[in-house]
Amino acid sequence: MHELHSKPWRDITYAASDDLTLYARHYPAPDERFRSVVCLAGLTRNSRDFHTLATYLSTHPETPRNVYCIDYRGRGRSAFDPNWRNYTPNVELADVLDFLTIQGLHQVGIVGTSRGGIITMMMAAARPTAMGPVVLNDIGPVIETRGLARIVNYVRRMPLPKTWADAMQIMREINARGFPHFTDSQWDQMARSVFEERKGRLVLSYDRKLSKAIGTIDLSRPLPPLWPEFIAMSKMPTFVMRGENSDILSAETLNEMIERHPNLRAMTIADQGHTPTLAEPDQVEVIGAFFAVND
Repeated sequence: MHELHSKPWRDITYAASDDLTLYARHYPAPDERFRSVVCLAGLTRNSRDFHTLATYLSTHPETPRNVYCIDYRGRGRSAFDPNWRNYTPNVELADVLDFLTIQGLHQVGIVGTSRGGIITMMMAAARPTAMGPVVLNDIGPVIETRGLARIVNYVRRMPLPKTWADAMQIMREINARGFPHFTDSQWDQMARSVFEERKGRLVLSYDRKLSKAIGTIDLSRPLPPLWPEFIAMSKMPTFVMRGENSDILSAETLNEMIERHPNLRAMTIADQGHTPTLAEPDQVEVIGAFFAVND
């Protein structure tokens, strides 16, 4: 995503409990009438992923709301952690809760993509009063090992492109099975979330030592399911978006989520895998409508 000359967000930095400097984008609404929303990105991703959605929600003509998009430690514009063992959902959850406390935010709506959805489910168990309605983007209590292995593999071996055209090609090679009909523009947008330009060179938008943290996962056995954490969300209106081609959230798991949650809606995104972009008009509009109904 190309950053705009007159950017519609303001930059926020804050100190985590261990004094690491972390970053978030704030897309301001004209007033505080409607519930704020916090967006939590995937494992290697950052606040740039939510630009289209955050702009839509913050400038909506009827229900404009403040939107905050957080960069986890070691991602985007947040500082890299000198100890890579801190790149865990538990530490990232603590950082998100610190942000909510510092900003004075309560009962926020949450959009959690992949890793962000894991953090969201953990938050429901740890501090349910912090959150209101939830959007889970292609994530659930059961994570498919096949998809997890694919993610671990590309994080370990992500090459550095020399040009943006190279970056687009890398994204296409990694993700073509999940997104068979993506356009060049969409591959470019994905590339600009994963890479950025510094001093004339393209570099990763995350700490490469993140690969060490996820390298500790034992792929020979399934991850422990997060059903207790998911059940903790049962009082929160929840909207699950699943990519039709997802290798992380299975249709079977989604069906079980629907059975176990009394107030859950679901939508399957055709021709997209892990994770839906949340940048298409039908996606941002349905998320906007979900939050408006649950203000």
